Amino acid sequence: MLQLKTLLKDRGMTQSALARKIKMSPATVAQICNHAIWPKKREKELKRQILKAVGNCGEEVFKQEGSTQGTKEVAPVTQKENHLEDDIMLLRKQALTPQARRTFNLVRDPFDECRNSDEVFLTPDARYVRESLRQVARHGGFVALVGESGSGKSTLRRDLIGWVDRESEPTIIIEPYVLGMEDCEAKGKTLKSGHIAESILAAVAPGQHVPRSSEARFRQVHKALLESHRAGSRHLLIIEEAHGIPLATLKHLKRFFELEDGFSKLLGIVLIGQSELGQKLDERNPAVREVVQRCEVVTLRPLDADLLGYLKHRFKLSGTTLKSVMNDSAVEALRSKLSRSNYSVLYPLAVHNVLTAALNEAASLGVPQLTADLIAGV
Repeated sequence: MLQLKTLLKDRGMTQSALARKIKMSPATVAQICNHAIWPKKREKELKRQILKAVGNCGEEVFKQEGSTQGTKEVAPVTQKENHLEDDIMLLRKQALTPQARRTFNLVRDPFDECRNSDEVFLTPDARYVRESLRQVARHGGFVALVGESGSGKSTLRRDLIGWVDRESEPTIIIEPYVLGMEDCEAKGKTLKSGHIAESILAAVAPGQHVPRSSEARFRQVHKALLESHRAGSRHLLIIEEAHGIPLATLKHLKRFFELEDGFSKLLGIVLIGQSELGQKLDERNPAVREVVQRCEVVTLRPLDADLLGYLKHRFKLSGTTLKSVMNDSAVEALRSKLSRSNYSVLYPLAVHNVLTAALNEAASLGVPQLTADLIAGV
């Protein structure tokens, strides 16, 4: 074991605390302590800063780097040594550096947005969600897709729209603008049933004058949907960021859903939103009981058991293999970093940000493969 690691233990200092003192990333400090890997061109400066930080004035603390002879093995510093690290930390948006692309021979950023449906990785949950959305597009229905930020909801929405176009489905997609939408006027603009009616008319009967009277407007919506349906078209209303829909508008959606031609529904509805949408559609909420009884809620869960398959898929898209980029221990470190026994944030976006930060750090250190220490340190 390195003497520096022993010294930190004697001082009661974690690697994370040292990283904060010398203003370096925890991943860099982990590489120094555990593997004696120093950033290029900064070794002397960093040694001086470390000695100052730990209060040791002798260079002998670095003399046994790379050797374990005559030392007693001590378990590596773990995240539990610092209570601030017990929480699952989500990184802000990361961008892959050109240096990282060259180091790992990535012809394409493995975490780019999917370019077509073939690039979408389908877990069992995602496959069920995709088929549910396609059924609503084909046969009507009322579905709410709920998932945490970065779980892949928008990817499945794009997949659905691409499928409608690719298969030449006679389905008209209606997407109201939700820019600035909030669930109360104090925070932003609310989406009202009148706005939804305008979106339907713009998609189904473009160019028609929209009446100012609510009664005339909704009558025109029903007539336009009826004529379009009898001409062979189906209609699908998709509302993104649906967690920002006011409860009153949710109740009104039930009335849009009940527009029909005989036994045929004229409008399928898909709501896409974060976990707050699921809370609004809780069956214990009497304000929306009419909606809850008609709306199926489907949830996108974390990758969890599908993490390995997802990583292999993403790195294959970038022109390389998972094994050439990270070892098995790094995969498990990623799993541990983003999950606990009763809680997981192993969603695609969180995975992307952690791995991008780790790839950038590894490239700057000259490390050819991601390790558990690098993953834990970012």
